[in-house]
Amino acid sequence: MTSTLLTGIGSLVTNDPAHGGPLGLIEDAALVVDGGRIAWTGPASAAPDADARQDAGGRAVVPGFVDSHSHLVFAGDRTREFNARMSGQPYKAGGIRTTVAATRAASDADLEANLVRHLAEGLRQGTTTQETKSGYGLTVDDEARALALAARHTDEVTYLGAHIVAPEYADDPAAYVALVTGPMLDGCAPHARWVDVFCEKGAFDGDQARAILTAGAARGLTPRVHANQLTYGPGVQLAVELGAASADHCTHLTDEDVAALAASDTVATLLPGAEFSTRAEWPDARRLLDAGATVALSTDCNPGSSYTSSMPFCLALAVRDMGMTPDEALWSATAGGAKALRRTDVGTLTEGARADLQILDAPSHVHFAYRPGVPLVEEVWRAGKRVA
Repeated sequence: MTSTLLTGIGSLVTNDPAHGGPLGLIEDAALVVDGGRIAWTGPASAAPDADARQDAGGRAVVPGFVDSHSHLVFAGDRTREFNARMSGQPYKAGGIRTTVAATRAASDADLEANLVRHLAEGLRQGTTTQETKSGYGLTVDDEARALALAARHTDEVTYLGAHIVAPEYADDPAAYVALVTGPMLDGCAPHARWVDVFCEKGAFDGDQARAILTAGAARGLTPRVHANQLTYGPGVQLAVELGAASADHCTHLTDEDVAALAASDTVATLLPGAEFSTRAEWPDARRLLDAGATVALSTDCNPGSSYTSSMPFCLALAVRDMGMTPDEALWSATAGGAKALRRTDVGTLTEGARADLQILDAPSHVHFAYRPGVPLVEEVWRAGKRVA
């Protein structure tokens, strides 16, 4: 392998506080990539030699996005549901059943092709680390095949057999919980790193969620929780109690919920695409940040409530409607997402980190919010190689 000096960087976001502030911003900067990792960062005037050289021409360079919450193994879409919702009908968790039927009927090849297409979409927009979940099969075989397909393309795979109660168990949710914590878990655990549950009215209550997360943890899967999206509930407190890596959505929070998140290692992952697509109340990021909670931003890409793979779009929403500054939004979409996945090798451009980065067609990361909807990502590097 050869080392590469990327110089002429107008502004470099490292997320290294050693360079000052949370973003570790360096103006007129350079970095060296060696062996797929960051070997050096600093002012261009002090850059060391390398085997190859590329001039960024004054453009901004930022870490690759870490999208820590998505649902990419599915078939079909829910255009009619979205159209109805935009015409005044409320969003309900039960709409998931439409995607379940389509996913069960799809072939492995079709599911994988759709997964790869959405991963490529995200990559072109700067996402270099992607978590994704099962949750649209809801049978032992369909959940296991979803996770096996996902594991071919990402290390961050989440078992979400507890997305909703499967339609055939509608009259016996206890039996479905037994399936999720028994045979389905047995078939899915070998393919996953995480276990998740939709703890919400219309899905699983606190006791059911506790049983599912505890069973997953006993099989070596780390919990994360869909929490407090549609209403107030026990999801956030349960996530903190069980040491979950993240509580995701966090739209409806009590003061006690905010305090619990701030005092814990559980990351509050906010998903503004869901509020945009459902015309729901925005999460109050400012409240969480001011309390000292760690916040991540993610797309929640799924065919029902947030059909976007664009992290730049979610950054713009977070700045416009959730009380975040452009700096906070970028940190949450990179280093924050890494914390939600308990990763230290991504989300930063510090020595030893994986060389996942974006070169922007802009002089500053602020343009993500300043110029919403504009394709600003000019190049994407993953592990030191240009991939988009």
